[in-house]
Amino acid sequence: MTNPDQPSQPSGLPAAIAAYTIWGFLPLYLVLVSKVPPAEFIGWRIIWTLPICLMIVLVRRQIPDLRAALANRRAMLVLAASSILIAVNWFVYVWAIQAGEIYAASLGYYINPLVNVLLGTILLKERLSRRQWIAVSLAGAGVAVLLAGALTTLWISLTLALSFGTYGLLRKQVEVGSLPGLTIESAILLPLASGIALWFAQGPSGSSFGGELWLSLAIMLGGVVTAVPLLLFAVAARRMDYSTLGFIQFLAPSIVFILGLTVFDKPLLPAQMASFALIWSAIAIFVWDMVQRRGRKPVAI
Repeated sequence: MTNPDQPSQPSGLPAAIAAYTIWGFLPLYLVLVSKVPPAEFIGWRIIWTLPICLMIVLVRRQIPDLRAALANRRAMLVLAASSILIAVNWFVYVWAIQAGEIYAASLGYYINPLVNVLLGTILLKERLSRRQWIAVSLAGAGVAVLLAGALTTLWISLTLALSFGTYGLLRKQVEVGSLPGLTIESAILLPLASGIALWFAQGPSGSSFGGELWLSLAIMLGGVVTAVPLLLFAVAARRMDYSTLGFIQFLAPSIVFILGLTVFDKPLLPAQMASFALIWSAIAIFVWDMVQRRGRKPVAI
């Protein structure tokens, strides 16, 4: 998976694990804002993400980096495309959780690593070892088992997988730091987000923000739970092989599946149990291969 001509950058692994763990537990947060319509919540989520990013930019003294990105035409075009992709991903995921489609949302992020592997091998010319191809095949079989029992909600899963897989690929290619990039994406989406919030505020039910104190605070928290994992993901995507990053992503949907069984009390079907067995076997093989390959390399000083 790792190009032997390039230095190893293991520091991307903790960021990836942290990002996917936060995303795995995200449905618990969405329970707090379940009264907010998905479109309105996404609007407020974008609105509150931008000031948090700007504050971090100031603290880290990255204003020059932000200005450089704004002056880079190619970077701005890529970030405009990535902002649309992440907005679509957010909306579909929030809608799915609020609609009770927990396993469909989880399945989307089980498919996503396979999308990452496909993009990494075809577009980025990353190479897989024999064991890693075995792992990919097992994971693909596990996803296929789930797909067979989820045809009616397949659009949810595919939209989540393709939108986030392409988003990560774009962020890996653009020469913009993780924090300035997310700040610009949020700024690009701000006019649309503000329009959505205003439209709901003028509706018969009024705005969800500014009424109940606890709900308003929960909506504001959306900026934190959006900015932090996306920043961690952007860091990981720039420091790791994209295919490797994809397999670590199995952590998030596995947490969501467990939440579906426990917190959301969703029944687990035999096909889903079989899928779990196949996917975790794939993860075990993949991790085993990574450990062995790292063990054969000299330790960087």
